Amino acid sequence: MKRIIYLFVAICATLATEAQTIESVKTMLTLQQYTKAKEELDKGMGNTKFNSKPEAFMLKCCVYAALAMDNANKSNATGEQLAADAEAAFKKYKEMDPAQALLNDPIYQNGPVNLYSYNYSKGYTDYTTKNWNGGYERLKKAVELSDLLIAKKLLTVSLDTNVLILAGITAENSKHTDDAAKYYGRLADVKIPGPEFESIYRYLVNYYFGKKDMESFEKYKAMGAQLYPKSEYFTFDKVDFAVGLVEGFDDKVKEVETVLAKDPDNFKANQVLGEIIYDTLNSTREGAVLPHNAAELETKMISAFKKSAAAKPNSEIPYLYMGDHFINKAVKVNDARAAHAAEMKARTKPGTMASKDDIAKRDKLDLDYGNALEQARVPYEKAAEIFAAKGHLEMRDKQQYKKACNYLADIFAFKKVQSKRKTG
Repeated sequence: MKRIIYLFVAICATLATEAQTIESVKTMLTLQQYTKAKEELDKGMGNTKFNSKPEAFMLKCCVYAALAMDNANKSNATGEQLAADAEAAFKKYKEMDPAQALLNDPIYQNGPVNLYSYNYSKGYTDYTTKNWNGGYERLKKAVELSDLLIAKKLLTVSLDTNVLILAGITAENSKHTDDAAKYYGRLADVKIPGPEFESIYRYLVNYYFGKKDMESFEKYKAMGAQLYPKSEYFTFDKVDFAVGLVEGFDDKVKEVETVLAKDPDNFKANQVLGEIIYDTLNSTREGAVLPHNAAELETKMISAFKKSAAAKPNSEIPYLYMGDHFINKAVKVNDARAAHAAEMKARTKPGTMASKDDIAKRDKLDLDYGNALEQARVPYEKAAEIFAAKGHLEMRDKQQYKKACNYLADIFAFKKVQSKRKTG
């Protein structure tokens, strides 16, 4: 019986000691005697009974965070370690007390507030010195703490715009693109105004286009257009972004085809796809060579131009591109015809017939030339028909109309010569 009484007395004494330690440290916190509070707290944390209590970790968070914010520690490694220990203690406290009931106590509220202030101020310094990775890590924590403080009504704002802006900028510049979109998105969703924030909406438009999230792309583009009506950027459509955000022929084709996969009759997308391929098949760059899959690309280009023409029947542009492409092919064949004719003449003695091989090659080149001209004829005729139906032509239109008619005249002249040769 005596042993039970002694044990009970010992337990009570232990509990009293733990309670006294908590109250002692809490009193020192109130008096801002943080160094003494840390000494007392560290002794208590060596007691398994003491450190089994959520309040012990809340105390540690408050004491260590206050010391981290002290001017003597704030800018050195000691402050870094104190802040890290305070964060670990706060994390442990939240695990032990998910309801975080102690945050109703004004003394304990200073713990997360000081952690927020520490990370925000250090993150801001990183931002000003362009230490993007360091700033991102600091400000990410500051955002989380800010959200907690707002939820607990310890901050009186509904959204901490300053920390979100800095977090977004450092996340963007440290290549944490998903987090940058998350922070910027929270600002955009409340339609944060001001010329200095236009880049937020631009980032979101780019980001969601890259993610192929067209709903969000259109959402933030519309927001940007509403808030910045003078900005040309928000007038660009998905086709402009498809072409503008990537480099290289293959990537551009791939991006435009992604747009067409969801909107196959899109006039602009088909027109741009045709133009991209046209520029490759008809490159004027010195030393340019045709891609190995030129025939496949030509089929894709013609299909795209035909779809753009069908989507906008009064547009002569796709027809002009098709006509020009086949004229360019005809020009190349004609150059080969001329070269072959000169070679054939040089190796054929006067008064003798050219060899069968030379004649066969000549006839094949004539056939290829005629076929290329015939393929140019149909689109040029259509373009000329559209020009003729217009009431007024600008100077450029007149030039294109004249070009199409001149080529048509050449085409029919060649057809006439070929017809006479066959009948003759």
